[in-house]
Amino acid sequence: MKDIGSLMKQAQVMQAKLQEAQAKLAQLEVEGLAGAGLVSLVLTGAGVLKSVKVRESLLDPEEGELIGDLVVAAHADAKAKLDAAQAELMKAAAGPLAGLGLPGLKF
Repeated sequence: MKDIGSLMKQAQVMQAKLQEAQAKLAQLEVEGLAGAGLVSLVLTGAGVLKSVKVRESLLDPEEGELIGDLVVAAHADAKAKLDAAQAELMKAAAGPLAGLGLPGLKF
């Protein structure tokens, strides 16, 4: 029974670490860039688009399609950064259980 008690304590510690990681994710913001910084945007840890900035040099009416493409590229850049940050936080929180393929844990 001592082993089960130890395992339960480890699970409680991991659960606390996972909750801490989720709190950090809620406060996280990542920036995505495209076109060498012509377009930038910010995503929150929940994946919500918070802001979009477009350099004035792109605000030519003939550049509408290019702006759209750059916004999509900047979003993809930010999403990739967010996914990497989420995976790193969850991996750190899971500690020795990381990579075991436990149900409900993605990292």
